[in-house]
Amino acid sequence: MTDPGITEPDTTELAITATGLRKAYGDRTVLDGVDIAVPEGTVFSLLGPNGAGKTTAVKILSTLISADAGQARIGGHDLRTRAQAVRQVIGVTGQFSAVDGLITGEENMLLMADLHHLSKAEGRRVTAELLARFDLTDAAHKPASTYSGGMKRRLDIAMTLVGGPRVIFLDEPTTGLDPRSRHNMWQIIRELVTDGVTVFLTTQYLEEADELADRIAVLNGGRIVAEGTAEELKRLAPGGHVRLRFTDPASYQNAVAAFDGASGDDDALVLQIPSGGGQRELRSLLDRLDAVGVEADELAVHTPDLDDVFFALTEQTTLSGIPDQPKESTR
Repeated sequence: MTDPGITEPDTTELAITATGLRKAYGDRTVLDGVDIAVPEGTVFSLLGPNGAGKTTAVKILSTLISADAGQARIGGHDLRTRAQAVRQVIGVTGQFSAVDGLITGEENMLLMADLHHLSKAEGRRVTAELLARFDLTDAAHKPASTYSGGMKRRLDIAMTLVGGPRVIFLDEPTTGLDPRSRHNMWQIIRELVTDGVTVFLTTQYLEEADELADRIAVLNGGRIVAEGTAEELKRLAPGGHVRLRFTDPASYQNAVAAFDGASGDDDALVLQIPSGGGQRELRSLLDRLDAVGVEADELAVHTPDLDDVFFALTEQTTLSGIPDQPKESTR
């Protein structure tokens, strides 16, 4: 689904393209004709509720499973015919860490270096650089089992970067992290993009998509039901309004009479006026209040956010903060 008011992504340099991806398990269709286009050096967020197919999409695009139908190219390589070439340019970090807690952080990194066939000298150099970059040098020689959740997630991403991937799939990377660790992870993701890395992010956290993503696709029932920038998607959702609160009953009643279509709470003396929140609309509203000699004690503007978008598009009652059902690691 593409809204006429939503711009299409720049297709000059695409890191990820997918057309008509389909996947079913028995009689349950998980992906039902999904199209994706992600420009290089950007963050693309796939947003959806439990069971929407987010992890399935990541597994297909990272060559872990095959699609039943459809085509995809990652880093210019065809997913079906050049799977090994795709694996060489991607990194994958799942909701559940692939860190081995029985060995140290440094040993985890060196193990990844061996898997990427780096020489011992190169492996140690890359390991030292990444441990320093992710502020893990002091903990490098401690068992990973002693790391906090945020430290383990940082180590997990550092391990993903050992091979120098240009495309990284982050499948719900901040699930279970405290707010400080989540914000630290956001900063790491921003730095990756600054370095030219393309990030494919799945998340249930609406704030996370809003903070990080250049483009967001909402996946529901196996289909992408909307796609665009955060601001473009917010314009799809109803519910924008200006809230006026009064302490004087007479002023409240005069305001009610001045605004047709507004909804009022006579007990709380609160008037809610539909509005897109734009500057011109606000100026017109204030002019009308002045014209009837009314002054509100409090004015608040509510513009639709991604919560409103999600609820409007999927008719779900909740999203943020509810983890998906347990699933396999996507490394």
